Amino acid sequence: MVTLNRIYTRTGDKGTTALANGERRSKADLRIETYGTVDETNACIGLARLHAEPRLDAMLAAIQNDLFDLGADLATPPSETPPAYEPLRIVPQQVKRLEFDIDTLNADLAPLKSFVLPGGSPASAALHLARTVCRRAERLAVQLTMVEGEIISAESLQYLNRLSDFLFVASRTANANGADDVLWVPGKNR
Repeated sequence: MVTLNRIYTRTGDKGTTALANGERRSKADLRIETYGTVDETNACIGLARLHAEPRLDAMLAAIQNDLFDLGADLATPPSETPPAYEPLRIVPQQVKRLEFDIDTLNADLAPLKSFVLPGGSPASAALHLARTVCRRAERLAVQLTMVEGEIISAESLQYLNRLSDFLFVASRTANANGADDVLWVPGKNR
């Protein structure tokens, strides 16, 4: 468990931060950018929860906790020297729970006949924002896998991919199960 007695440490004043293993990296480092964007996704979900109905709110609460797990996973890159503790990692069951929740919500939705524009209800708009930030986190995570020496688990990438799908389905659920979706009309304003 984490204990925070002091919020400021001054250790980041020169533009660096520490990974969970103590390694110092630039705050502009791609790994830091990746888990920082996961944190942004979490904040967006927190805003969406202010408008969510109870069933959806419970799903989002579980996701917020998972996103802290994911941040811890990304902040603890695998190394040749194992840490003195068992690092927290995203596990397949977390991905499966997202898939179950997607299927549960999607069962009540009418099939789409057009792309959906972000908007509708306040909850839906906030979930669309969370979805786009999550997609950015996923793009950064994929980019990180292309850096020599950087490793991200397959489960972490799967989780981000499923999460953006969940957030899309959840946004439709928050729009009266899709009845209040704002649909894209191609070329409407030409």
